[in-house]
Amino acid sequence: MSKSDKSQDLEKISFEKALGELEDIVQRLESGDTSLEGAIDAYERGVLLKKHCEGKLRDAQLRVDKIEADGTLSAEPLDKE
Repeated sequence: MSKSDKSQDLEKISFEKALGELEDIVQRLESGDTSLEGAIDAYERGVLLKKHCEGKLRDAQLRVDKIEADGTLSAEPLDKE
């Protein structure tokens, strides 16, 4: 699977699932029970998961910022940078 395929795969998973996978990767890397190549692959996947989670959090923050003072959601589209 190419890097582009891996990135597209992430678009389909929730924040919670991505975070869980990232936590599993950290545990595996900290245990030291993986080969060098496996550790590099896991680290690469971890970087992609981190970016995915950061994007999801950024999108959530934009949605929260759109909430009006009375608590109703605005119909404005999200402003993505």
